Amino acid sequence: MIIVTGGAGFIGSAFVWKLNQEGIDNIIIVDRLGTSDKWKNLVNLRFVNYVHKDDFLEMIDTDMVPFEIDAIIHMGACSSTTERDADYLWHNNYAYTKMLAEWALERDIRFIYASSAATYGDGTKGFADNHKTINELKPINMYGYSKQVFDLWALRQKLEHKMAGIKFFNVFGPNEYHKGDMSSVIFKAFHQIKETGKVKLFKSYKKEYEDGGQIRDFVYVKDCVNVMWWLYKNPKANGIFNVGTGKARSWNDLIKAVFSAMKKKTNIEYIEMPEALRNQYQYFTEAEMGKLKKAGCPVKFSSLENSVRDYVVNYLQKADPHLG
Repeated sequence: MIIVTGGAGFIGSAFVWKLNQEGIDNIIIVDRLGTSDKWKNLVNLRFVNYVHKDDFLEMIDTDMVPFEIDAIIHMGACSSTTERDADYLWHNNYAYTKMLAEWALERDIRFIYASSAATYGDGTKGFADNHKTINELKPINMYGYSKQVFDLWALRQKLEHKMAGIKFFNVFGPNEYHKGDMSSVIFKAFHQIKETGKVKLFKSYKKEYEDGGQIRDFVYVKDCVNVMWWLYKNPKANGIFNVGTGKARSWNDLIKAVFSAMKKKTNIEYIEMPEALRNQYQYFTEAEMGKLKKAGCPVKFSSLENSVRDYVVNYLQKADPHLG
């Protein structure tokens, strides 16, 4: 049995879709559905059961898990970069992950977990997934710090060679629809274009970047789950890995790709960035991908234009935009 925590969420449900594509449905979804629309991500997927995250944690804590587990793919976390409740993030993103990792590793169960590119902070320390320099990183929000703390714990315990962590960069794609303000700019842009014919982007407050010229490493969720599948199938491939394209692109490039996929003329309006975000804003992110390639991962990442086109044409413009 494969456990996918956060299995109703964005990347988690996409990985369940990938497992289904590979003919696997002996999957248990662990999540907290609450009142959100996450449940819609599950409708097209095949799995054995759904377990609430608190119930699963109790099973782990009491060692009363009623099924044989081959792997835990831990995507469950609060991913909001603006979440202010530090205690909640510490418990949900660090303590929960630590408990699952200890339990899994004691039983020789494959453990793959989500870290984040948010651990790199403002980028002044670079974007190298080198175990020796991870302790030098300074996240600029509590979400990134909650992910950094677990990475550091794993390194202190010398467990990095027994499990795989993934530092996801700017992931976008189908099944992100429930994320609200944390959904990708592509998803937001698509709806802005439909409603107003234009897209609003933040102005730049650094002279070296033009408005809309801030650049990020945008990576398609389908490429991410291909990497996750490879890590699942190769249990000796361990460590903390970046997952991005390795090629940063500007917000302007991104929005132009959305307009092109929708067959509309580009129309961008640049607006002021809220004061609260200006000191936490990343102007540049770009994954160094040599480590994953050196480990033998054969996944080739799609171009930004091709990824955006697939997302817009085959999902956002369909009556049912979900994977499945």
